[in-house]
Amino acid sequence: MVPADQGGGLMRADLLAEPIADLDAALAAVDAFDHALVAGLLRPQPGRATGLTDLAQAVAGTPLAARVAEAAEKAAAGAAGEDHFVALAAARTALLGSVHDALMTRVEEATARPRGEGTAALPAPGGQEAVNLRAAARSWLSDLARTGWQGIDHDVVSGAAQVVSAMLPDPALRRLATLLDGFAAELAASCPGPALDRVPARRWADLWARALLLTLPGAAEAPATGAVTGRLLPLGVDVQEHATAAQAQVHAVFEPADGGAPRLVRASVSVPKPDTVVGVGIWQLLRPHMSLLAAVGEGRSMDLTDMPVTAEGDLLWSDAYARQGEPADPFATARVALPTATDAPTAPLDRHPARIAVPVFLEGYDSQKGDDALTFTVAGHPLAVDTDRIPTAGPLTPETVAGSSACIGLLRWDAGAYRVQPLAVEKTVRKKAVVLHAGGWAGGTTDKAGVKAEKAATEAVAALRERAGRLLRT
Repeated sequence: MVPADQGGGLMRADLLAEPIADLDAALAAVDAFDHALVAGLLRPQPGRATGLTDLAQAVAGTPLAARVAEAAEKAAAGAAGEDHFVALAAARTALLGSVHDALMTRVEEATARPRGEGTAALPAPGGQEAVNLRAAARSWLSDLARTGWQGIDHDVVSGAAQVVSAMLPDPALRRLATLLDGFAAELAASCPGPALDRVPARRWADLWARALLLTLPGAAEAPATGAVTGRLLPLGVDVQEHATAAQAQVHAVFEPADGGAPRLVRASVSVPKPDTVVGVGIWQLLRPHMSLLAAVGEGRSMDLTDMPVTAEGDLLWSDAYARQGEPADPFATARVALPTATDAPTAPLDRHPARIAVPVFLEGYDSQKGDDALTFTVAGHPLAVDTDRIPTAGPLTPETVAGSSACIGLLRWDAGAYRVQPLAVEKTVRKKAVVLHAGGWAGGTTDKAGVKAEKAATEAVAALRERAGRLLRT
């Protein structure tokens, strides 16, 4: 019998290496359908049409079976309508949802933590204008499916612009509008389709299916929210940076003031940014919007009073509902509070393998660094380390992770295997324990490299604000 505590860690890595029944078959059906979308469904070739049949067979015996079988038949004949594309998108989403659930069940077994029960929001009817705009978006997405990724051109892609512009002023449609805008921008940057050397088939099919389902009534409605009061104990920060945007997502354990069971929650802040502000400089853009970042950088808890939260554990952060609390060591939180915390449930449309990001704690592992790859061996079982996700906006580096003895991270699933993304590590330097966090500079830093980078970013932001001010005055 394998002990639950492997080498001091709080996760059974052996379970993560065991195969999951029917997982490969479900993913193969998704890949086959995605392959059909590459060339388009206006006049699908027989070799591509088998992807439609595979998708229909994969959901046989489910409530979707009849509608998807009809949709696959119509699409194979080049006669699919919008409702048929919606059915195919729903089948693909359901398959990936089943993969997500199977992977999360294995994570529950490995961490010995329960998962919270989620509740789906009821569809809410919108006005006639919203109905028409959703229909327009559905029409554009159907045209994309017929054209295929290899057939896109600027005329096809530009069809989204008018729909997005009309949607953006409506808060209820902004989620769909943002997705369509980003999707169209990616496609536009890849035009013309026939010249593409490589097609990101999985990604574009993900975006297409998600957008298509968000055009259905109620699918894009804001999630139901409640309010929580208690103590927030940060674990770490996941930083994502793109050319024109940056996001910091704080993962934490929330302890209710009424003595209820602790739960895992997230708090996110996103900002637009100029492409000249990179690395440490992004904190200057993020800090003013969330006091939690300063608390993370200083190693403190936060006391929340009536903070809005969704059923999926996302805090709708407002500084008005939070005040700085006592010092709180994330590793003490990981060792004591994390094992008893309930994992957040997942909203139906978010059930996708790429969305898996579960806080975990590892200790007593051995590190092996191969050719551009780092592995933790936990009680004899290897676990890949995703060092590519370590941001440049903090003191954490692949080298410090490799020399660590304990790690707080996010367990993800990518390229057919579980991987851990480090958020913070403990290591011994001159017989003294040192802690390094990906968000260690979120509230500011005295580190020489960090101070220098912050100064450069300050100058860049000041110059950009001055230019923007001159443009507005002219």
